[in-house]
Formats: sequence, structure tokens, C-alpha cells
Amino acid sequence: MNDQLHLGDFTSNAKTGQAVPKYYGDALVALAAERSEVVALTGDLAPATECDGFRDTYPDRFVTPGIAEANMIGLAAGMARAGDMPFVHTFSVFMSRRAFDQVAMQVAYPRTNVKLAGFLPGLTTLLGVSHQAIEDIAMFRALPNMTVIEPCGGRQIPAAVRAAADHDGPVYLRMHRPSAIDDRPALPLEIGKGQILREGDDAVIFAAGHMVDEALQAAEALAGTASVAVANIHTIKPLDRDFVIAQARRTGAVITAENHSVIGGLGSAVAETLLEAGVTTAFRRIGVQDTFAEGGSTPFLFDQYGLSARHVAQTVRAVLQAKREAA
Repeated sequence: MNDQLHLGDFTSNAKTGQAVPKYYGDALVALAAERSEVVALTGDLAPATECDGFRDTYPDRFVTPGIAEANMIGLAAGMARAGDMPFVHTFSVFMSRRAFDQVAMQVAYPRTNVKLAGFLPGLTTLLGVSHQAIEDIAMFRALPNMTVIEPCGGRQIPAAVRAAADHDGPVYLRMHRPSAIDDRPALPLEIGKGQILREGDDAVIFAAGHMVDEALQAAEALAGTASVAVANIHTIKPLDRDFVIAQARRTGAVITAENHSVIGGLGSAVAETLLEAGVTTAFRRIGVQDTFAEGGSTPFLFDQYGLSARHVAQTVRAVLQAKREAA
């Protein structure tokens, strides 16, 4: 039932009609061709989580426990103890809310080599509160031994899959399926290392996942009046503390942007880092403002709840004004 309900949310480019590549699914199949220990599990969501290609290519290495996420985590942990490298697939909200105790006790605590691939993060669904994962980063970054990665779209998803596989231990991959072909140059991903995607001296936006492109659009819109750097924080845990501190000190104005609650996610991680380092800076967080959200298209939800490029630009202006007033 789940496959039918969610199949094809983002299967073609609305502007061109061209099929959007399965960036994650293709990367997983390529990885499995090289590493026989890679196996895949899904909670009845193969097409929606792009592991249908793996299912068709390696049926003997594919397991469907059904809509039983807690059991699926336990199964994956056992497979990892037997020498497999399980990639577990469901929606982010089910991975976190439904199976958190199993993730904590069977994956994070014993540090089993399980990779958790959660799809449909944040405000990216028509289905509303029951399917919107707005607290998953906060939950998983609080777990000892857990690495949390959110690549910034199709150009970085393959590198994220590789980085997760190369890491010995639990990884949570927060995956947003691109709705359009991403033909920009591929981006590498080194766990725990931030990336500057746009240079700027007046302010820096630390963004993750879907919000990276919103931040880049905002910085471009402000180019005539302000020089704004955009940093891709693809690894929320471990956070690149030295990078964050250096960029904050260099610009004196910091904005964080995430498709997640402002509580406990990227914004909180950056704020904690800066305060502990004694960095004084103008600072604002962009994200879901401690509220549940209605369902809708991603552009509608981003505009409705203050995550769109327009809102990012407004926030940057406010931070720059605060910076000037403090000077």
C-alpha cells in the first residue's frame, strides 16, 4: 500500500518531461556491484525510496520486512553482526518516530554497521504531519555513535552513499529526492568537513540539504547589496566545528538554514558551537518554527513556513542590519 500511495512524487521534470535520475538508487546499485556485503531492506517503500533498482538487480540481497519499521531495524542489526552492510530504507519520519528505541539500542549503542536511509525529510510532502520529519535530526544527532549526513541534492547524493559505506559504524542519511535533473558538477563529500559553495564577506549562510539551493538563490538575489557566503553543511554530526567558527569570525554574521525544526537541528548545533567557542556574532536560524505544518507541495510549504529563498534573503538583511547596529 505504501508503495502505491507514494510512488512517483518526483519521477519527472515538470518543465521538460524528462525522467529525473534516481541519484540515490543508482549509487546504491553501483556500490553493491563492488561490495558483496551490501544488502538493502525496505518497509514496503521500494520505489519511493529508490531501492527498487537494487531489488531488481540483486533480489537475493533484498529484504522486505513489511510495514514493521522497528522489526526491520532489529533485522538489519543482526545482518550487520553477521558481516553484511545493511542499507535500511523508509521515510524519515518512520525511521525516527517509529523505530527510535530500536535504532538506539540495536544500532547506535552496539555501533553496528547499519546505514539508515530516510526519505521525505521535513516539509516535502502532501500528507501533512504524519509524514513530515521535522525532528529527526535532533533525535539522531543526540544518539552517541551516530553520524548524520544530509547531501545537497543529486550532485552530492552519490558521494554521500559512498561516504556512508566507507564509514565504519551507524549512519543516518537524510535523503531528499530531487524533483529536477541536477546537471551541475558532482560534489564530493568528506564526513565532518563543511564546504564553501559561494564566497562572501558580509555574512555566511550555513545550509543543509534542500536548503542549500534556497540559500544560493538568496545570496544571488542579494549580490547587488551584500556579499553573502553559502556553506554546505552536509554533515550535521560530526559538525565541522573549526570551519563553522572560522566562517563566523570572518564574516561576523551567521544564518543557519534547514528543512527541520529550528530546535535541535543544524541551527542548534551551530549556536552551541559558537557560544562554547566564545564567538560573538549576529545570528538567526531559518527552519520550521516550533510548529506542525499542513500538507502541500514543497514550494508552497517552503513559502508558507518561511524556508523559501525569499525568506532566506529577508533574514540575511535582518542579520546584516543587526551587525551594523552592533558595530
